[in-house]
Amino acid sequence: MSSFSFDFAPDFRPLAARMRPERLEQYIGQSHLLGEGKPLRQALEAGRAHSMMFWGPPGTGKTTLAELVAHYANAHVERISAVTSGVKEIRSAIEHAKNVAQSRGQRTLLFVDEVHRFNKSQQDAFLPFIEDGTVIFIGATTENPSFEINNALLSRARVYLIKQLEPEEIGQIVQQALEDEERGLGKRKLLLPADVSLKLAQTCDGDARKALNLIELMSDMLKDGEAFTEEMIIAVAGQQLAGFDKNGDQYYDLISAVHKSIRGSAPDAALYWFCRMLEGGCDPLYIARRLLAIASEDIGNADPMAMTVAINAWECFHRVGPSEGERAIAQAVLYLASAPKSNAVYTAFSKARQLARETGHEPVPEHLRNAPTQLMKDIGYGEGYRYAHDEPNAYASGEKYLPESIAEHRFYYPTERGFEKRIKDKLSQLQQLDEHSEVKRYE
Repeated sequence: MSSFSFDFAPDFRPLAARMRPERLEQYIGQSHLLGEGKPLRQALEAGRAHSMMFWGPPGTGKTTLAELVAHYANAHVERISAVTSGVKEIRSAIEHAKNVAQSRGQRTLLFVDEVHRFNKSQQDAFLPFIEDGTVIFIGATTENPSFEINNALLSRARVYLIKQLEPEEIGQIVQQALEDEERGLGKRKLLLPADVSLKLAQTCDGDARKALNLIELMSDMLKDGEAFTEEMIIAVAGQQLAGFDKNGDQYYDLISAVHKSIRGSAPDAALYWFCRMLEGGCDPLYIARRLLAIASEDIGNADPMAMTVAINAWECFHRVGPSEGERAIAQAVLYLASAPKSNAVYTAFSKARQLARETGHEPVPEHLRNAPTQLMKDIGYGEGYRYAHDEPNAYASGEKYLPESIAEHRFYYPTERGFEKRIKDKLSQLQQLDEHSEVKRYE
C-alpha cells in the first residue's frame, strides 16, 4: 500500500482571508483610530479591551480589527452572524464563553457581524453578559447605529467609525499582497502599474476585500513576472455599478448630496449625484418626487415655474419611459439647481403651522364667517366684510383677516431673489396702503 506525505499543507483560503492582518503593523487604514498615540491603539497595545461597535462600509476592516482586539487582549473568540443566527446561537456562544472562563481562565471576545439585523429582543440578550464581564462584545454594522441599535446596547459599547478606505490605502493593501511571499502572491513577482492600481481602487470603491478578490482572479490570467492591465480589471469585474443598499446610509447620503447641491445652486454636482443614484439602481421616480419637495422648500416663489418643471419631468417619465424620462428628470435637476433660491415659503409655513397649534382656540372674526342663511346674517356673520374686487386696486386697505389677538403676526417675508422680489414689492405697496388707511382713520 502506497503512502503519501506532504512537507506542507496547502492553504486554499482566498487571498483576502490569507492576507488578513495579524499585527497592528500590517493593518492599513483607520489611522484616526490606530495611528501612533491614538487611544484605541494604546488600549490594544496594553492588552486592554472594552465592548465596541464598528460602523462602516463593507470591506473596510471591521472583522479584521475585531480579530486584532482579541489577539492583543489574549481573548478567546466566538463569532456569530446576525444573518444566520438567532437567540439559540447567542446562548450557545455565551455558554462557550463561560466554559472557557472556567476551564482556561480566559476572557471571550464575542464578535457579532451585521449586528443591526438582530431585532430588539435579540440585541437585549447580550446585555447581562456584557454587564457581568462574561464577554467583550464587538458588533460590526454597515448601518447607522443611532437608528438600528438599541440604546441600551449602545450605552454599553463605544462606537468607532470605520471609514471607507482611500485609493492610496487600497493600493497599499494590494501591493502588500503582491509582495508577501508567505501569505500572498510575492513568489510570483507580478507587477501592478500605478494607473492600473488606481483603476482597481476606483472599481472597488474603498472595499479592500473586493480589491484582493479581483487581484486573485486576475493573477490566474498572468504568468509569473507579468503585469496587470486595465483591460483585465474590466474582464473580471465587468461594469461596476455605483450601487447602494436602498435601506442603507449611502442611499440617504446620495439623495442628501443631490438635495444640498440643488440648494447650493451647483448644477454640475447635482447632476453628478443624480447620475450616481441612477447607476446604483435607484428608482428615478423617487428622485422626481424629491424634486417636487425641493421646488417648494428651497425655491418657492423665487421661481414658481420650478414646481411646474418638476411635475412635467415626472409626467414625461410616465409617458416616454426610462431612457428619455431620465433625461427629463436630469433637465429638472439642472433647472432647479440653477433657479433663484428662497426658503421663505418653507419658513412661513412652519411659523404659521406652529402658531395655529398654539392658538387653535381663536374664533374666526365675524366679518370673515360664512353666512349662507338669513339667521347667520342676522346674528352678524359676514357683517362688515369688504369685497376686495369692489375696492380700489382690488384691495380692501386696512382690512383685518386674522383674529384680534394675533392680528399683527407676519409669517411670509419674500426675498429679493427672482420672482419673489416682485411679490415683495407688491406686498410693500399694499402695506403702504394699509398705513395710509390707518392715518386717515385717525384724522
